[in-house]
Amino acid sequence: LHVIPYCFYNHFVLYVLYNVLNFLLTFFPLLICLFAEGRVEVSREGKYLSTLSGAKVLGELAILYNCQRTATITAITECKLWAIERQCFQTIMMRTGLIRQAQYTDFLKSVPIFKNLPEDTLIKISDVLEETHYQMGDYIVRQGARGDTFFIISKGQVRVTIKQPDTQEEKFIRTLIKGDFFGEKALQGDDLRTANIICDSADGVTCLVIDRETFNQLISNLDEIKHRYDDECIVERKKINEEFDNVKLTDLRIIATLGVGGFGRVELVQINGDNSRSFALKQMKKSQIVETRQQQHIMSEKEIMGEANCQFVVKLFKTFKDRKYLYMLMESCLGGELWTILRDRCKFDDATTRFYTACVVEAFQYLHSRNIIYRDLKPENLLLDEKGYVKLVDFGFAKKLQSGRKTWTFCGTPEYVAPEVILNRGHDISADYWSLGVLMFELLTGTPPFTGSDPMRTYNIILKGIDAIEFPRDITRNASNLIKKLCRDNPAERLGYQRGGISEIQKHR
Repeated sequence: LHVIPYCFYNHFVLYVLYNVLNFLLTFFPLLICLFAEGRVEVSREGKYLSTLSGAKVLGELAILYNCQRTATITAITECKLWAIERQCFQTIMMRTGLIRQAQYTDFLKSVPIFKNLPEDTLIKISDVLEETHYQMGDYIVRQGARGDTFFIISKGQVRVTIKQPDTQEEKFIRTLIKGDFFGEKALQGDDLRTANIICDSADGVTCLVIDRETFNQLISNLDEIKHRYDDECIVERKKINEEFDNVKLTDLRIIATLGVGGFGRVELVQINGDNSRSFALKQMKKSQIVETRQQQHIMSEKEIMGEANCQFVVKLFKTFKDRKYLYMLMESCLGGELWTILRDRCKFDDATTRFYTACVVEAFQYLHSRNIIYRDLKPENLLLDEKGYVKLVDFGFAKKLQSGRKTWTFCGTPEYVAPEVILNRGHDISADYWSLGVLMFELLTGTPPFTGSDPMRTYNIILKGIDAIEFPRDITRNASNLIKKLCRDNPAERLGYQRGGISEIQKHR
């Protein structure tokens, strides 16, 4: 399995793959293949490229998402392959992740200082628990030492001893086993250890560990921002729905074409009898939507945009359909894409980047307070209105999550995809904060920080982390600091996802 590219060098992923490959020999066309024996020829458009044999991997991108094959592989001898289909791999990863999350959350519920915390907070804490391993006889905790770490035993057992003040001998107190915990006082500030905790299993002990700083960053009550927009949103949406209730597709007059995309085109239109305002009419070909299996994404886009009422999100006024097309009547943002201006200017200065980032943060604050994850941030999806403000558009990848839950769908632009999406660990709104950091870098430099010659190389660079990226000298210290805080490998450590919520981003210098 160590022939798998860098993006799968993860013990959890390798463990799952190992178990799957023991019983999977062949599946459906969209799969990753690992050579056991034989030789194959690689060609592209009839031109010979190379011959492969031995430990090689084929089709590794197909396990992540539906992509076109970049070469033809032909067997030139008898071959034996191990193969795994994408849906099977993703299902196993999702089930394994959910089981692990449920197990960790149950552990936390048994601890007195955690038992009254909300479910979504417990899930956040379970995500940052780190597995630590100890050998027989190791001192996990020493009496009298300072500490700020809490432990839950997930495998093996430990013995608890206390050093006697007279003889200095260690008196045995009790044994702790799987599910037991120790060091909880360290999370509340009492950092002097009162006993020794010693590994007492021949096979070693595995503990789930969290430190005081991480714990404190995750504990908060964000109810006050979760319903900030509720009343005004409901009233405004009701007005919009009533205003456009009687508008028909035949009432719309095309003025010009604004753009052409993969599914159709976007026309600038006006309603007959009303020359005071214009709209964008997005038309999407039904056959192409079905062919690319985007039905669910289109329905999700309609639902989320149809309910949204935010100055930094493009408004959807009404939808139509005919025999060939689906239509979305939306707010027209005639300033065009932010990407076009960035391309023409090459890069933006600090003040300009700060302004556009702040617009996106406002949109995220609105969406995230409703547990909506956007998942497709990039300059192409930021439109400018007549005043120069940025609005989010294209909600095809957006999804409404249950509070504290995750999703496992692989989607997004390769350069903007968060590590947990690539590794199929499940992701939530923290993936949007990663992409916000990537956007800042691109606005300041003209190119994203993670770019490779093909998607797999890009994913490998992403998994090496933001600290492996060399920042240009003209990126200020404050901007660099914010980007690195947004692009933390651990989703729970990203600015915006912690105790202060998205206001921590807004308050950053």
